[in-house]
Amino acid sequence: MFADIAPRYDFLNRVLSFGIDRSWRKKTVRSIALPKDGRLLDLCCGTGDLALEFSGAGVQVIGADFTAPMLPLAQAKAARARVEIVWAQADAQELPFQKNSFDGVSIAFGIRNVYDPERALSECFRVLRPGGQLAILEFFPIKNRVWKACFGFYFQQVLPRLARVFRAGRTGAYDYLPSSVASFATTQVFTSWLEKAGFQGIKKTAFTGGVAHLFLAQALNDGD
Repeated sequence: MFADIAPRYDFLNRVLSFGIDRSWRKKTVRSIALPKDGRLLDLCCGTGDLALEFSGAGVQVIGADFTAPMLPLAQAKAARARVEIVWAQADAQELPFQKNSFDGVSIAFGIRNVYDPERALSECFRVLRPGGQLAILEFFPIKNRVWKACFGFYFQQVLPRLARVFRAGRTGAYDYLPSSVASFATTQVFTSWLEKAGFQGIKKTAFTGGVAHLFLAQALNDGD
């Protein structure tokens, strides 16, 4: 599904989110403190937007995604920006990286699409060095009634129609979006998943009335 929409993924994200996703990503980069020349894994990287933001902040970045057609698009964007980022195809549930490999791991709007998100969080913990940080930007079920009504209408009625107008490949991807958000874990449940994976110091920030949330957590222990 995501492979099919890869060529128009960036354009549709900008149009369908009114560009708000860019500010959310910038806030994510500013929120995670990494050591100078720190090493970060941007997981579920898609076409590389968040990876590029981190690279611009002076971080050594590896971008990884399960959907192979996304990676050449990410590589082309990095080449245009004249930044060096390593790209790899990888399953978030079984990362091909050694334990304690990274100072940070980031995921923007990807953990919700992983078959077993709890397993993926455990893998994030495994590849982080003691004291390493995890940043997850994601859509969660909206609690605020006003925002829930507004975005419920937008996601369910407007977004799929716009996707069809712009011929976004199999528009099932944009029918899938609202249902995946509605059925995903609440922020409370997600917090419990992070704790179960071994993370501590968990912080949560709501963006745009709770439409998206940023979770920050630390791998303070060297767990197995």
